[in-house]
Amino acid sequence: MEKQIICLDTSVLIDYFRKKIKSNSFFFKLTKKYDFFYVSAITEFEVFIGSNEKQDLYWNEFFNKLTVLPYNSVVNKTAIRINRELKRKRKQINTPDLMIGATARTYNIPLATLNPKHFINIDNLEIVSTI
Repeated sequence: MEKQIICLDTSVLIDYFRKKIKSNSFFFKLTKKYDFFYVSAITEFEVFIGSNEKQDLYWNEFFNKLTVLPYNSVVNKTAIRINRELKRKRKQINTPDLMIGATARTYNIPLATLNPKHFINIDNLEIVSTI
C-alpha cells in the first residue's frame, strides 16, 4: 500500500497546539489516515512569529518530526501563476495562504486546513478539511 502524505496548513497546527484533549484535534484525526506530514516553510514562519520563547521549545520539537518544504524559486513561480489566476477571477487571497497553497500544489501534495475558504479558489489543489 502506498504511503499517504499531506501538507499541513498553519490552522491545523494551531488547533492541535490549543486543544487540551489532543485526540479532539483535526491533526490527531489526520494521523490515523496519513503516514507523512509536511509543512511549508511559510507555515513554520507563521507559527514562530506567533509564539514566545517557551512555546518555541514545543514548536522546534514538533517541526523536527515533520518535513519542512522549502519556499524556493519554483514554488515562487507557482505562486505568481496562482495569483494571476486568482486576480483574473477577482478571488485573491492573503499572501501567506497563497504561498502555502503554492507549496502544496508545486509538490503535488494535498493540503489539510481548517480554513478551506482560504484555498478553495486555487485550481488543482486538493484540500482536506474533514476526515
